[in-house]
Amino acid sequence: MSCSLTTGYALGCRDSIGGIKAIYVQAFNATGSVNTNGSGTVTGFTGYASGSFFEYDLTKATSSMTETLNASVENGTLFYTPEVTFTINKLQVAVRNELRLLARNRLIVIVQDNNSRYWLLGADNGLEATAGTAGTGSAICSGSTLGMTTLKGSYKSSSIVPCLVSFCFLEPNSFP
Repeated sequence: MSCSLTTGYALGCRDSIGGIKAIYVQAFNATGSVNTNGSGTVTGFTGYASGSFFEYDLTKATSSMTETLNASVENGTLFYTPEVTFTINKLQVAVRNELRLLARNRLIVIVQDNNSRYWLLGADNGLEATAGTAGTGSAICSGSTLGMTTLKGSYKSSSIVPCLVSFCFLEPNSFP
């Protein structure tokens, strides 16, 4: 059985900006759920408390979100690997301790991109830390970087209905 194509793509205006502004993090709830509409846009959360995401403001050009399509022709399978990698500048004990807590948990993460769109990652199984570094370099960076990823099957990272943003946010982290 073949999958029917539904639309083409026309090259639009050059008005999109790469990169991410902030991430919003909460512990994954295995009994919670994320409600979506027919197009995959998040329309609500069940089992997650209002205002319980923690905000991490990010320095421009230091962080990214990717989603890799993985396909096996031999097995006839298809899945996606979403990943968020972010850097927090300055080496500080409070930052190290917070990143250690993030690395020990499964999380759901909302990414705010530089176009002020929001994307949810980890709704199926949570994101887990896969790599991290801390250090100082030749006048380029002094800080910590953490990468988190997971596997998901059926769909890509979901955009979030703008009115939900006020439900989710916010408890800004304030590192000394």
